[in-house]
Amino acid sequence: MQYPTLSAFFDSPGTALAKGPVAMIFVEDEVEVDSAIRHHLDTGFASVLVFMPHAFDLAPDVADRVERIGHDIAAGDSFVEAVNRVIEAAPGLWLYYCFNAEYLFFPFCETRTVGEMLAFHTEERRDAMLNYVVDLYAGDLDRHPGAVSLEDAHLDRSGYYALARNDPDNHNHPRERQLDFFGGLRWRYEEHIPPERRKIDRIALFRAKPGLELRPDHTFNDEEYNTYACPWHHNLTAAVASFRTAKALKRNPGSTFDIHTFKWHNSAPFEWHSRQLLDLGLMEPGQWF
Repeated sequence: MQYPTLSAFFDSPGTALAKGPVAMIFVEDEVEVDSAIRHHLDTGFASVLVFMPHAFDLAPDVADRVERIGHDIAAGDSFVEAVNRVIEAAPGLWLYYCFNAEYLFFPFCETRTVGEMLAFHTEERRDAMLNYVVDLYAGDLDRHPGAVSLEDAHLDRSGYYALARNDPDNHNHPRERQLDFFGGLRWRYEEHIPPERRKIDRIALFRAKPGLELRPDHTFNDEEYNTYACPWHHNLTAAVASFRTAKALKRNPGSTFDIHTFKWHNSAPFEWHSRQLLDLGLMEPGQWF
């Protein structure tokens, strides 16, 4: 189904918001749009909403399986506003958001669906899930000058760390069960990344409720949604494997000529499997086995 605008979608959403989990994919450019959509369709989302400019094309095998909504981030349309409008329209549903050339991985995703994972997460009285955005990049920039290649994808095996997240409303004391996470290309090339965009944590999976709002820094106005675990034990976390930072660094005139390769001694080929991310500590199975 195609909708010319966000408002047109909400005027007649059909069954798109009848059942969760619902994925929202925001298309910023024409890089790996179809592969990102196929990945999330295969992951088990009940509906996939694709927010993209009218001028972009979709492959026939995905066009008939998604809700396409006219939305142009490059022209000033806000992904935050779109997410918040979906939250308002779908109370109680589990939602997920990402961008093109990004791919959700969670523990045992090769044999279990995202719905099964979120059913367990709900039983643990959790309404949100921390996701680490793990930077992917092409190993050979001569062959792939845009830094994107599914066949030659690499990631950093180490260099990830966390800092306390201070609360300005409480004398800058650390917030309970909240941390700011860093690493990947945003850490290695931080001189080219604005400070407010260096974090790699994102609450990409969450359950909508009245009054909930996403903020531009990928956190929510309900602080419990921003926690990495409940007070009693470790919880599930997931990872979003993303070419987004690599694309930006090679597209930006201020950084592209400084980068001849993203590879370093801690690079490893990305195996496109949850086991690798679990072994590297880039997501956590919690009590789910």
